[in-house]
Amino acid sequence: NVEQLPDMALPPCHVMYQFYVTNNGHLNCFMYQRSADLFLGVPFNIASYALLTHMVAQVCGLEAGRLTMMLGDAHIYLNHMDQVEEMMLRRPMNSPSLVMNTEVKDINEFTFDDFQVVGYDPYPAIPAPIAV
Repeated sequence: NVEQLPDMALPPCHVMYQFYVTNNGHLNCFMYQRSADLFLGVPFNIASYALLTHMVAQVCGLEAGRLTMMLGDAHIYLNHMDQVEEMMLRRPMNSPSLVMNTEVKDINEFTFDDFQVVGYDPYPAIPAPIAV
């Protein structure tokens, strides 16, 4: 929330992102994140910015391209080490597909019902406390 910037000790973790179009009509997104919780935060950030890239590409009449993320302080909190070790024992699953309502042409008009994730077969969640 921009209005809260004067009250923050540090700038937001997601400092900057940039969209750019390739010669073949793909919209790519580059995102810089100054601080990144690799276990709890980054997977959500990847999904969020990938979805945003697809949404912006659609309303601009482009194909979604690459999401590139640069992480400044990438870290794993000590109280997440057991969970990370458990996660590292898992084999990757097949990637799901995103299906979007192609009728939406305004970024502000998307609703939850305009998205469907097909073929998502996750492992059970690994609970972990938020480290502050």
